[in-house]
Amino acid sequence: MVKRSKWIVAVAALAGLALGANAQQPPAKVGVISVQGAIVGTKDGQKASQELDAKFQPKKKDFDARQAEIAQLQDQYNKSGSVMSEDKRQQLARDIDEKKKRLERDTQDAQEELQGDQQRLLQSLGQRMMAVIEKYAKDNAYTMILDVSNPQTPVLYASSGIDITQDIISLYDKSSANGGPATAPATPGATPKSGTGASASAAKTPGTPRP
Repeated sequence: MVKRSKWIVAVAALAGLALGANAQQPPAKVGVISVQGAIVGTKDGQKASQELDAKFQPKKKDFDARQAEIAQLQDQYNKSGSVMSEDKRQQLARDIDEKKKRLERDTQDAQEELQGDQQRLLQSLGQRMMAVIEKYAKDNAYTMILDVSNPQTPVLYASSGIDITQDIISLYDKSSANGGPATAPATPGATPKSGTGASASAAKTPGTPRP
């Protein structure tokens, strides 16, 4: 009977140690964020988007006008080509083809320029965004924050209750207004994931029309 009592006490003691160890390690706190959506949702992101719109709006108008001209010439060719002389019909066809090719080249150049401007802006805003995310994670004891806007992050489901995107937008705007850090501090053990790479270019793109 004494041996059995000692065995029970030993088991209880081990269970108590296990519970104590678990009590010292709180459950992991995980959050999710759409970094792309957060960047676009900030005041700085909206301002940058508006600046890009203003910069490329004249080119868009020019492309629209040239597209309308090509459509008009194509309509003329379709309706009147059969009654034109062979020389005029061939010349009109060459003009249409040349205008199409030139518009395609100019449109592609404008799209590449726009993407380059976008990437520079996103990288600049992304650095400040990562500083805000890291501070928020530390202040709120998060173990991990996942970027659901990054296609390389395999998040199949996440409750809306752990989405911190709006919190980060608010904190970013507040930090930006107060002259917060422009880059994320290098902290041992912290490995934040950035969604401001190639996938971030889809955040908001002022449209340049395709011919």
